[in-house]
Amino acid sequence: MESNLQDMRKEEKIYDVLGEMLYVVAMADGVIQKEEKDALEKFFGNHAQGEDVVWSFEYEESHKSNIEEIYEKVIDFCHTYGPYPVYVEFIDAMKVIAEAADGINERESKFINSFSADLLERFQRDADKLLESNGEEF
Repeated sequence: MESNLQDMRKEEKIYDVLGEMLYVVAMADGVIQKEEKDALEKFFGNHAQGEDVVWSFEYEESHKSNIEEIYEKVIDFCHTYGPYPVYVEFIDAMKVIAEAADGINERESKFINSFSADLLERFQRDADKLLESNGEEF
């Protein structure tokens, strides 16, 4: 039972982090536009974790959080969390939010592309370290 509870908390946290990442993308051009918020609410309106995503996004918005700091926090969390199929959903959601107002601009694109690249690079380094340590044991 405790393991299921921990899994549920991890699942909720990963969607909180998604809301933070969507805030980063929406604020990449310096302002969150109505179309972006509408797209967020539409995309997650019927989603099981939609409330967590929207709450997290609105929390960061209300605190006018620094997007570079939030981005690093998101990447660190996802790296610690490890590979997870929901990251594909993250990227889809980021694109929907970014496209909502005047298409994807260069800065929004940078964050979307960096999310994938940064995580892949960190996971690759972890795999390389694991292979090195396994090689040393033999």
